[in-house]
Amino acid sequence: MTFTAFLFYFFATLQVFAAISLITVKNPVHSVLLLVVTFVCGSALWMLLEMEFLSIVLVLVYVGAVMVLFLFVVMMLDINVAEMRAGFARYFAIGVPVAAAMAGLMIWVLRDKLFQVEGPPPHAEGYANTEELGKILYTDYFYSFELAAVVLLVAMVAAIALTYRRRPGVKKQKPGEQVAVRREDRVRLVKMKAEQPE
Repeated sequence: MTFTAFLFYFFATLQVFAAISLITVKNPVHSVLLLVVTFVCGSALWMLLEMEFLSIVLVLVYVGAVMVLFLFVVMMLDINVAEMRAGFARYFAIGVPVAAAMAGLMIWVLRDKLFQVEGPPPHAEGYANTEELGKILYTDYFYSFELAAVVLLVAMVAAIALTYRRRPGVKKQKPGEQVAVRREDRVRLVKMKAEQPE
């Protein structure tokens, strides 16, 4: 076994265990952190496939920005852990056959190449997969790319709507009234006699 194959199996196994732990762990904050581990392992696998740009983008965008947003949202939602445990037990009987069916389909699709770990052929010097990705993304998959952007925008708006709470008794600023104020309403000149020395 070559060192590249060892790295592939190591990161792939770690990613699978992190993904399984992600849906079975009880604490939602731990679940978010396990999702970060899953993304980092996926980034390492992409690096092994010589997709440097996608690997770095996965770390910077998802781990560095999106997962931080998820972490703040999860910490601000006051999730009832007891209700989550009850829901997990209730849907466990449905989840196991669905997971087994998905695993069976993936093995059936990849049955010829399941245990053949071969790296991509080496590219010529000066090759940049960023340029190739840009050409494909903005020509063949332009509408899919725009649709993904709209989905991310909707997710961002939903996260803001979930964390926004109306609390009674909170004083709020009214910019319209602040801009319309006049000097005569706020400032009063008071004339006083100068103090006399004793």
